[in-house]
Amino acid sequence: MKKIISIVLIATIVTSVLTGCVNDKNNPNKEVDSKIDNLDFKFSVDPETLALKVESNGITERASEPLEKMEVSNLKDSGDNISWTYLEKEIDVDIEKTDKYVDVTIKSNKDNENMFSWPNVKGDGYMLPLNQGKYIPSDDSIWKDYLSEEKMKVIEAFSMQFFAVDKSEYSLVYIIKNPYNNEIAFNTKKDIEFTFNHEFPSINKQKEYGFRIYLTKKNSVHVAKTYKNYLVEQGDFKSMKEKAEENSNIEKLYGAPHAYFWDRTVISEENIKWAKLRGSFPEKLQLWIQELLITKIEDGSELASVYDDLNTFDYVDKYNKNRLVKSLSAVMQLKEFYNPKIFTEPDKATQKILSKGVDNLNPVELIDLNKRLLKSILGNVVDPIERWADANTVDVIMDMKQSGLENMWIGLDDWQEGFIKPELVKEAENLGYLIGTYDSYHSIHEPGKEQWETAKFKDTSLFEHATVTNKDGSKIEGFQGLGRKLNPTLAMPSVKERVTSILNTGVTFNSWFLDTDGTGEIFDDYSPEHVTTEEEDTLARIKRMEYLQKEWGMVVGTEGGNDFANKTIAFAHGIETPSFSWMDEDMGKNKESNYYVGRYYSSTGGVPELFSKQIPVKDKYKKLFLDSNYTIPLYKLVYNDSVITTYWWGWGTLKIEDEITNRMLYEILYNVPPLYHIDKHEWEKHKETIINHSKVWSNFSKKAIKEEMTDFKILSDDRLIQMTNYGETLSVIANFSEDEFIVQGETIPEKSLLIIDGNSKTIYTPKRQL
Repeated sequence: MKKIISIVLIATIVTSVLTGCVNDKNNPNKEVDSKIDNLDFKFSVDPETLALKVESNGITERASEPLEKMEVSNLKDSGDNISWTYLEKEIDVDIEKTDKYVDVTIKSNKDNENMFSWPNVKGDGYMLPLNQGKYIPSDDSIWKDYLSEEKMKVIEAFSMQFFAVDKSEYSLVYIIKNPYNNEIAFNTKKDIEFTFNHEFPSINKQKEYGFRIYLTKKNSVHVAKTYKNYLVEQGDFKSMKEKAEENSNIEKLYGAPHAYFWDRTVISEENIKWAKLRGSFPEKLQLWIQELLITKIEDGSELASVYDDLNTFDYVDKYNKNRLVKSLSAVMQLKEFYNPKIFTEPDKATQKILSKGVDNLNPVELIDLNKRLLKSILGNVVDPIERWADANTVDVIMDMKQSGLENMWIGLDDWQEGFIKPELVKEAENLGYLIGTYDSYHSIHEPGKEQWETAKFKDTSLFEHATVTNKDGSKIEGFQGLGRKLNPTLAMPSVKERVTSILNTGVTFNSWFLDTDGTGEIFDDYSPEHVTTEEEDTLARIKRMEYLQKEWGMVVGTEGGNDFANKTIAFAHGIETPSFSWMDEDMGKNKESNYYVGRYYSSTGGVPELFSKQIPVKDKYKKLFLDSNYTIPLYKLVYNDSVITTYWWGWGTLKIEDEITNRMLYEILYNVPPLYHIDKHEWEKHKETIINHSKVWSNFSKKAIKEEMTDFKILSDDRLIQMTNYGETLSVIANFSEDEFIVQGETIPEKSLLIIDGNSKTIYTPKRQL
């Protein structure tokens, strides 16, 4: 079966920019979407119920359903401006009509806690910036079930600070003027509707919230560009070009797939001469390593057992090779590894390092020392230490470059990977790649009981004196219920201490990834010693992003990417597909389920199965988080030429086994970097797929990232044929369906797309390595 689109329509797609967006190269902050016409309208309001109506072209719609009647005083009405007071609630309301929008301001006169609910919204459908963006029909059963009694913290749930409601003939766009202390409460007893609630905390002197309300055509492009124009007007938009002028390394993101690189092996299987090792492993060294494994390494007892029979093995199989390599790699990261009773004859280079004192060595120096110590005992049973772990690290990224991956962003699970193999970081930079560490200042654990490195701080007073307190006096728990949330306004000295100590080792990261700072998971802190508002919390997070960007020249990325961070970050993980495995027991906990995402564990020291294990996803979650029927590119229409966005790391390109092809199509249609998890084994397993797709995507994205996304169209009734435009001459038509699609004499096969670059046309059908 073939689907056909008219030649007239495709001619329009190819030869013109439907939204007429043209950038002024000499003035990047000029209003960029002058041809997005907001509709003219009139408004009326009932002060007793705050029911607001708008009328355009003879069609009247409610911008807010009526509230319960309230007593009105101090009413003033001058036509385009009306204001009044609700004395009982101590609330002032001011509504003013300007040329293109109505401006609503609601102010509390109370010093203590107060909440006000407005607007109460109903419509035929909703365009919400949930991650990349969703179009939600008000009668959709899947979304009604998901949103049933749901309450969303707006700055966290929405990637941008607006929402839009489809009415019969036009859409209403609500731009949120105060992003803090807002919540949306859904009601799905009939069709979907929701109420916008604003809290006025006693600790916050800012006692106003409100909206600009615009009317647009029922079109996601007009909705998103209305918001972008507002950002430009407010000075709250910064283009990628401007960011790259400040830090040229940002250009290395252009056409760069993203890959987390996993390897914690200090020495690899290839560095050991296994036939010589059997029968020649000194007993003293064996017993010492076993003692360290049992007393210093979590779950080290299982690794320690490999040494019991090592000298009796006729053959060391793959399983036991992995165990021995993991055990050696683990103990060589310990400062306790040096034991003068074991390592009795260090050479001059080793003696020089020891003369500094083991406790005074930085982590890179410590691992270098421990390599030398082990080599001094095992001698020619192992390779020269300069080659240790090359097969797992440096050789892999060199092969990536030689295979045609010109640009890459490489992320490490934490800085310890860089300490283990600083040559990896150096070689990545030499190859022109960006490479950076994951870092987090979200949670802090009780000193001495830290369960992960990022929750450990040298300033041990922070746990008692710098954590976030609820209104009721309780401490807000950290991630996974462990520890507490660290107040970011008090964390900057620790940020500087940590970053400086990492970089002073000589490990030359050129990128930095900050966990949660762009997610909008922010707090009011009621601690009497350090009262902090949500706004102050947010500004402190931006300040630490700027510190990494300005003081260290880092290309900064963050989890989330919500748009309060847009002027500082260059990239974000999570906008395209968020974390959602926690929502379902089969995904998150049931290890017997086909849907189980996997453990944060690797038998080889490489990619944990949480990222490498390919799984299906239940239809419910496909609809909510993956389905192109609901996804609309609201974020890309605003930020394509400002922030590069991809998936949350747990949902990389290859994770969902029956969605891989759709995701590859999506990555080109929406200009989204592929995201992979790489070690030596995963690279060999998926090399062909990664190379073939990345080359097509990269060639396209290098051009697309320099342009605005100027249009988005649904070209078929089933919504499976979609089109995006970038700038004036670059377009993509994606066919997500199982049928061929004919357009202007070109046949787009099923699960394929057409790239139109000026007069050039390319058909691309993703292919997977089997």
